[in-house]
Amino acid sequence: MKYDRIDSSLFIHNRKQFTTQLQPNSLAIFNSNDIFSTSADSTLPFVQHRDIFYLSGVDQEESILLLFPDSSNENMREILFLKETSKTIAIWEGEKLTKKAAFETSGIKTVFWLDQFERILGQLMVEATQVYLNVNIHTRANTEMETREDRFIKWFKNKFPAHQYNQSAPILHSIRAIKHPIELELMQKACNITEKGVRRILPFIKPGVMEYNIEAELMHEFLNSRSKGFAYTPIVASGKNACVLHYIENNKVCNDGDVILMDFGAEYANYCSDLTRSVPVSGKFTERQKAVYNAVLHVKNEATKLLVPGVNLHEYHKEVGLIMQDQLVQLGLIDQTDIKNQEASWPAYKKYFMHGTSHFIGLDTHDVGHWHEPIKENMVFTVEPGIYIPEENLGIRLEDDVVVQKQGVPFNLMKNIPIEAEEIEELMNK
Repeated sequence: MKYDRIDSSLFIHNRKQFTTQLQPNSLAIFNSNDIFSTSADSTLPFVQHRDIFYLSGVDQEESILLLFPDSSNENMREILFLKETSKTIAIWEGEKLTKKAAFETSGIKTVFWLDQFERILGQLMVEATQVYLNVNIHTRANTEMETREDRFIKWFKNKFPAHQYNQSAPILHSIRAIKHPIELELMQKACNITEKGVRRILPFIKPGVMEYNIEAELMHEFLNSRSKGFAYTPIVASGKNACVLHYIENNKVCNDGDVILMDFGAEYANYCSDLTRSVPVSGKFTERQKAVYNAVLHVKNEATKLLVPGVNLHEYHKEVGLIMQDQLVQLGLIDQTDIKNQEASWPAYKKYFMHGTSHFIGLDTHDVGHWHEPIKENMVFTVEPGIYIPEENLGIRLEDDVVVQKQGVPFNLMKNIPIEAEEIEELMNK
């Protein structure tokens, strides 16, 4: 881990939030992610499953968290099972968590080695009547690959077929969406690292620079700031590439007269930031580019004001669409005839702004949360409108991460990152 140890009070709080919503006499189990192989003896860097991290702070493979709040044995209400460390492992891989370190990380007193799991589980299952298993039901989940959790669930249900089973995800989607003050501090750190990246690249960008050169400068800054790197695959899209919403090749030259759309964010302690800025390669916007830029900025500012407790996200996106519609009319991209003839399912503005404005963000870039429920204080959202005009080789998107407040405008975690067109130009020309 590159990051400082997180105060265990966060994970103690998170477990309490989770267990108080379980049915009586229930046991819940969470697994670490696999280390994924590529070929030969090569593997991808380990990325912890967000749910076991959220509930324990354990950032290590081959770990299991078991929660049984109604156990008759007080010592068996919270249990961590970890891969046993050894001198050989310490030499070849680095020392894993000791039982003492696991307690300091998680606040969980009962820690066993993984080889004791089946024996202890069998004892506890005699007492439990219901089990909560952790299935990925994110609306955008890619479930083609079988995970360690998937394999575990098949094994578990075969071994204990008579118990009643429930899903942990609905509870986690509710509690993970509302951020604890410690989580907000960690997200602010991620955003601060992202700010360093922005300020590094603005004077670096000039005609002839490759998109991947910009990506490399960002990675340099992120690693030097104790981040593992990008929170998600970065987009560095110059000119017409900016009209491809998920362009990630980042292999073209940045030409004079183009605008570069850059969508990236640093992670810190597994927490994500998500930023988009669009800047002129030459260091100065044309009059048309600035008009489109300011239209997007206007929509972003107005959309941010709408993110207040009680708002329904579906209605929020419809209202932002109307704000964008007005800006597109002013830019001459659509007219009243287009609006009159539009289909309800695909409004006229969607020709130039075809994606949503906001999504949950936290431990995942597209974090979990209930889209059908009104938003609440301390939920964190992106705000990211864009206008994409392929015929002009111009795509502009602007994005910040904001925290919903009890009253008033959301707090912008990226408030110190340059966004006004004039400030962008000034920093690029220093």
